Amino acid sequence: MFIDELKKEWRVLWRDRIDDKVRAEGLASQDYPGLYVERGLVIVATRDYKPLDFLEILRRHNLVPPGSSVGGWGRFIRDFVSKQKRFTRREPVSLKPGCGEKQQRKKGGRGWLHL
Repeated sequence: MFIDELKKEWRVLWRDRIDDKVRAEGLASQDYPGLYVERGLVIVATRDYKPLDFLEILRRHNLVPPGSSVGGWGRFIRDFVSKQKRFTRREPVSLKPGCGEKQQRKKGGRGWLHL
């Protein structure tokens, strides 16, 4: 599987990196085309660098679906389907015809709390 190969490359990248103690950074020791990493790229530093993100690499390969805020079925349903007006042709159905209007209120209308 392609994702397993990427995971293996990811592990090799971090295991075989070159640590530069003077500049306090880690460099890639070779090219990793699947991870979009070239030889000599800074992968670990103490400041002024963007760390590598495996999930971002998977997104660049289109292996991870976008989140619901970016797009997809969830976003479509929220934006279009749930905001449509409901057209109903049925009239409200009561359980028994004629009841509900003339029934005596429970506890004299005071509800469930008795004072």
